[in-house]
Order: sequence, then C-alpha cells, then structure tokens
Amino acid sequence: MTARRTAPAFMGARKSKTPQGFTAALFGAPHGTPYPGIDNRIHQAAPDAFRLALKEDALWLDHWDFDIGGPLLGKGISVADLGNLATTPKQGAKNRKLIEACTRRILEAGAIPVMFGGDDSVPIPFIQAYSGQSPIVILQIDAHIDWREERYGERMGFSSTMRRASEQEHVWRIVQAGMRGIGSAREAEVRDALDWGARLVTARDIHHPGAGSGLQQIPEVCDGVISFDCDALDLSQMPAVSYPTPGGLTYTQVTDLIAGVAAKARIAGFTMVEFMPRRDPAGTAAFTAARIAANVIGRLQPRS
Repeated sequence: MTARRTAPAFMGARKSKTPQGFTAALFGAPHGTPYPGIDNRIHQAAPDAFRLALKEDALWLDHWDFDIGGPLLGKGISVADLGNLATTPKQGAKNRKLIEACTRRILEAGAIPVMFGGDDSVPIPFIQAYSGQSPIVILQIDAHIDWREERYGERMGFSSTMRRASEQEHVWRIVQAGMRGIGSAREAEVRDALDWGARLVTARDIHHPGAGSGLQQIPEVCDGVISFDCDALDLSQMPAVSYPTPGGLTYTQVTDLIAGVAAKARIAGFTMVEFMPRRDPAGTAAFTAARIAANVIGRLQPRS
C-alpha cells in the first residue's frame, strides 16, 4: 500500500507501514467517487487537518480525558497511522479499490479500521471490505440519509452511501441518526430506507428525548461500524462542511452516541467524512472533529 505522509501521526498513533500488532489502524482517503461537475478536491486536505488539530494534545496522552473517563489509550489500546492513500480526484474506481484493499488488510491483521475522508462516498468501499467478516450494524451519524440509487448517472457517489451498504449481505442493520432539513432524499428514498428496515432517528429525536432514542436501535453484542459525517453537527460547531444546516447535533450528543454504542457493542470500524478545511481558517472545527475521532479510539476494544 502506497502512503503519503505530510503530517504527524494522529494523536496517540504511531506511524507504521503495517497494521499488524495494533488494536486499530488509521488511514486517510482524500478522494472517493466524484460526480460530474462537483470538485471533490475540497475535502482532500481533511485527513491531515485532523492529524494537525490534535498535535499539541498528543503530548498529553498520560492526562485524564474526561470524555473517555481516563487516559485516551489507558486500556492498552495501540493505533497505527498508515498515512494517506494515493487517491486521485477523478479516478473513482481506482480510489474504491485502494480503500477496500487497505480496509481488508487492516481487518485481516486483526485490527480495527479507522478512515478519515474525503467525501461521503469513501465509506462505500470501506463497508464492502467487511464481507467475509462477522455481520455488521452500521450507525450513520449524518444530516442526510444517502439513499439515492444514482445521481448524475453515478451509483457510487456520496448521495448513495447507505443504499449501497443496504445491498451488502454482511450488513444486517442500519441505524441513521441526525437527519434534518431538506437533503438529497425524496419521498421515494425515505420509503425505500424504511422498507429495507433502516432505523431513522432525526436530529429532533436526539434533541428530545435524547441520544437514547438512537441507541435503543443498536442491538446488544454486535460489531458496529460508525460512519460519521461532519455535517451531522450543528453549523455553530461545524461550519466547515458543504451544506451547513441549523438544528444539528452537538459535540456532546455525538460523543454520547459513540459511548452508548461502545457500551452495547464492539466498535468494529469508524469513518469520518465531508470536512472542508478551507472553511475552517481558525482550525476550531478540525479540532472538534478530531476530538470525536479521539472519543472513538478511546473506546475501542481489541478483537477477541
């Protein structure tokens, strides 16, 4: 696997060429499957923005993390940072192969894959890589449901992520949390999602009565893959996305969802997508997103 290294390793991780021997392995996927006329380069600097955001915090790994309830890596968690894949803006098929191959390699090494995108098309090959593993439950935290069959003739783009996931035999439940406003879904897509059995938990549901409305849809004792789109957060905390929308989730609500999944299930993978560094000149939004990823890493359990 070819890696591009332009930033320090993510907080607590160690730069490595192999995932072997680690609890988890992190990699960047700067590009996914593009739509005609939509520039997917707007997300390509996101993986390194997340790494740089916690550069100073990486000096304090022995400090108590109050989000986790102890030091970030206090449970013997070890994380490899494999760098960024050599994806390119316009070669969707090539990018998908790179992402799937890297994810499979991590799984075969007995580690938990963590991927920083890139747009919301990159989870499609990431999820595909779990074929042959134990069945997975997906928790998508997103402002949109992403159930389009196609858009502009492309079936593998960011509006079709959960539709493609639903077609995989190893995906046995999809829980979608944080939807709000007007997104890409039309009535037909909402009906298709519900008919398949997707559990839709809106942002309003999480605001009232709380994160438990989403967590009750997560089965006990399962392998859960969390797909986090930065636009799930309210625009006051996350302006650095393509479609910032009011009424979104708070940082605490997202980390409550993560903690709740970890309490009920084993986190078997994590993706974070749709961050636009150019809309974050102060770096505060990157810090918020990176802290969400740190919350996931701090709650991982080694594969048995």
